[in-house]
Amino acid sequence: MKKIIITAAIFLSCIAYKSADAQISLNINIGSQPAWGPVGYDRADYYYMPDIDTYYDVPAHQYVYLENNNWVRRANLPSRYNNYNIYNGYKVVVNEPNPWTRNDVYRTKYASYRGRKGQTIIRDSRDIKYRNYYGSNNSHRPVRVVEKRKVVKYKGNNGHGNNGHQDDHGKGHGRGH
Repeated sequence: MKKIIITAAIFLSCIAYKSADAQISLNINIGSQPAWGPVGYDRADYYYMPDIDTYYDVPAHQYVYLENNNWVRRANLPSRYNNYNIYNGYKVVVNEPNPWTRNDVYRTKYASYRGRKGQTIIRDSRDIKYRNYYGSNNSHRPVRVVEKRKVVKYKGNNGHGNNGHQDDHGKGHGRGH
């Protein structure tokens, strides 16, 4: 009888494992997006930068641009873009494989975005999903910032009228303290 129960338990575990494996998975790459990327996207494969007609491959951390009539991949922008401010330039998220193969479409479609400013970037966002970027100057690797907080626990009314809430720690914001 024990063998039947154990066999049934193993069988049911295998079925549960397979059904859990079939769950929907979301492709979220917030952590791999650079701090200068635009906010509001859980996933970004490429950024198109209309100001310099260049792409940025987010997962590979590489720029894709024309050099001698060939699209090349490089870790850095070429010297001809030294005056371009990556943090201020407008970026368009493109989730299509190899978008530069249809560059004429993107260049035309986003021509009106050239010179546009004011796009909120990940570095400047306070959205909770970008919390690893707060205080980070690194454009590729998020920095985890851990806040240390002093927790003071009270049991009921402590005689100061705060009914279990933290007091002002002598900062002069309380009731006559």
